[in-house]
Amino acid sequence: MPHGAAPASASAESPAAPAPMEAAPPAAATPAPPRVPLSTIPQPPGQSPAPPPVAPPMMSSQQLQLFNGPMGRRAPLPGEAPYEPPPLEPPAAPDAHEASPPPRGSRRSKAIAVVLGAVSGLIGGTLVVEAGRMVGEANRTTPMAIEGPASAQPWKRYAGWPADDFTKFSDVSAVRSSPAPKAPRKLAGPLAGDAAKGADLTLSGRGAANCLACHVVGDRGTNLPGNVGPDLSEIAKRGHSDEYLYNYVYDARVYNAGTVMPPWGAHGLLKDEEIRHIVAYLKTLAVPARFKNPLDDPDKRPVPKEHRDNLDPMVNPGMWAIDKAKELWSAKGPSGASCAACHHTPDPELRFKAWAASMPRWDKTLGKVLGVEEFVFRHAKATTGHAWLMGGDDNASMAAYLRNLANGATIAVDVSGGAAKEAWARGKAIMERKIGRLNLACADCHSVQKSANRWARGQWLADAKGFTVHFPTWRTSRNQLWDIRRRFQWCNVAIGATDLPPDAGEYGDLELYLTSLSNGQKLSVPGIRP
Repeated sequence: MPHGAAPASASAESPAAPAPMEAAPPAAATPAPPRVPLSTIPQPPGQSPAPPPVAPPMMSSQQLQLFNGPMGRRAPLPGEAPYEPPPLEPPAAPDAHEASPPPRGSRRSKAIAVVLGAVSGLIGGTLVVEAGRMVGEANRTTPMAIEGPASAQPWKRYAGWPADDFTKFSDVSAVRSSPAPKAPRKLAGPLAGDAAKGADLTLSGRGAANCLACHVVGDRGTNLPGNVGPDLSEIAKRGHSDEYLYNYVYDARVYNAGTVMPPWGAHGLLKDEEIRHIVAYLKTLAVPARFKNPLDDPDKRPVPKEHRDNLDPMVNPGMWAIDKAKELWSAKGPSGASCAACHHTPDPELRFKAWAASMPRWDKTLGKVLGVEEFVFRHAKATTGHAWLMGGDDNASMAAYLRNLANGATIAVDVSGGAAKEAWARGKAIMERKIGRLNLACADCHSVQKSANRWARGQWLADAKGFTVHFPTWRTSRNQLWDIRRRFQWCNVAIGATDLPPDAGEYGDLELYLTSLSNGQKLSVPGIRP
C-alpha cells in the first residue's frame, strides 16, 4: 500500500487483546493561525522576539544547492556584533546534492562560510505555543539535504535480531496476510490427541505457541502467566466441542474478527497434529489455579513502576550518549563546519529549550512527517557534511541530546489540520492495523480498550499515552540506546512482520499519532526501560 493511502492497524511487541484505540483528533475551536513550516526552527518560548531580519547577501542558485535548501539570517541579538559578510565570488558549478568538501580557504569554502553564518540565525523567529498549536513566523527556513534516504540502503535488519523472512505477512506498508476464514474447519469424528504432548506445547514455550504468555493455565501454568486472555484453568467444564476448541486455536477469527488470539494454524505456527495435542490437554483442565507466590498471579501482581533517576549517569547509561553528543556538536564535518559553528551560544539550552517538544512535524518539502532523528541527519548533512544516518549510534546520541535540552518542556505536536491531520489519521489507522505472523496491531497491546495495563509474557503492556515522552531510551535488556523508530522496528519483528527503514513515511505517521496522545505531558530524555 502506498504511504499516502489510509491504512488500518500496526504492530505490538507481544500477543495482547480487542477494540480499536479511539483517541479523538484534536478539535479546532477557532481558525488556526498561520502555521510555521516544519523545516523551520523557531525561537523558543520565553525569549524576546528578534528584531526584523536582515537579509543576507544575494547568493547564486549554485551556492544554495550546496545545502539543498533555502536559508536566512536573523538580526543580531542584544550584545552581539552585527554580521559583516566577506565579498562573494561565483564558485564553480557543484554537484547539486553531494558536492565534494572544498579545501579550506578556497572560494567555495568562503561561500559556505557566508551561508553557515546565515544559518546561525535559524532560531531568530518568534514563537508562541498556544493550545498545542505553534503560532508565529520564523524568519527563514532551515537548510536540509532533501534528496535521498536518511538511513542505510539497502536497509538490513539489526544484527542479533530474528532473521526470519516475514514478507508473506502484512506489515505497516502493505496488507498481505490471509483473510479470516468464513466458516470453521470441520472435524471427522472425535478429536484424537496426546494430552502430555499438548501440555508440553502449551506450557513450555519451546515451540511456536506459549499459552502462558496470555493465559493462566491451571496449577502447572503458574510461572508468571499473563492475563490478556481468559483463564483456561477450568476450560474443560465449559462444554466446548472439540471442533470449537480446535478452530479457536487454529484461527480464532472465525468466531471473533477482532480477536487478539494469533491464527496459530492458519499462519503456519502450529501443525494440525500439534493443535490436536493442545486441544486434548485443554480438555483435562478442570481445577482452578493455585499460586504459591502472589507475584505469579497476574491479577494480583503489582504494577511495575520506574523509580530510577533516568538523568543520573550512574544509573542510566543513556546519559553517556549526551556526553557523546556534546563532542559531536563541536566536531567539524567534511565541510569544515560543526554544529557549534552556527549554534554558537555558550549554552545550547537557550536555543533548544523547547524545540524537540514540538517534534515530529509535517514537512511540506519532504512530503512526510519529519522527526528529530531524520532532521538530525538531513540538517547535519546539509551544513556540516556529517552523515549521521538514522539507526546509527551517532544519530541516536544527537537526537537524545536535543530532546534532553528540552526536558521539562510540554509536548505540543501540531495535528490541527491539513497534511498534518491527514498524517495523524494514517498513523491512527496504522496503530489499529493487524500485521505479521501473529496478526497483531499496536493497539492490541497498547490500547486500554484492548490489552494495555495487563500482563503478557511476564511483561507489563504499557498504555500508548505517554509512550514517547522518554525516547530515546536506554534498554537495559539490550544494553543499547533506542530511538522510537527502532522501537517500532522491534515491535514489527517481534510479531513476525517485516521492519521498514527507520525513515519510512509510515513510521513518521505512527510517531506523529503516538506523540499527539502525549500532548500536554513533559519530556524526560533519555529514559531507561528493560
